[in-house]
Amino acid sequence: MMCVICKTGETHPGTATVTLEREGATVVIKGVPARVCTNCGEEYVEESVTAHLLKTAEEAVRAGVQVDVRTYAAA
Repeated sequence: MMCVICKTGETHPGTATVTLEREGATVVIKGVPARVCTNCGEEYVEESVTAHLLKTAEEAVRAGVQVDVRTYAAA
């Protein structure tokens, strides 16, 4: 897939680190599967993975976490 940001790079499978902030909580998830642009480094995460990340962040907020760093684990 061509990168929609730089419009010159191609994306290839890789991983990303995603930081989510909600209601004063910060959740950092490393090793998230993504497509990464070889030119500019823009990261594209699939919808199903994004849904899993948002669910993880919501659980952290409900648990009262302020800062959480974890490695991605598929659902």
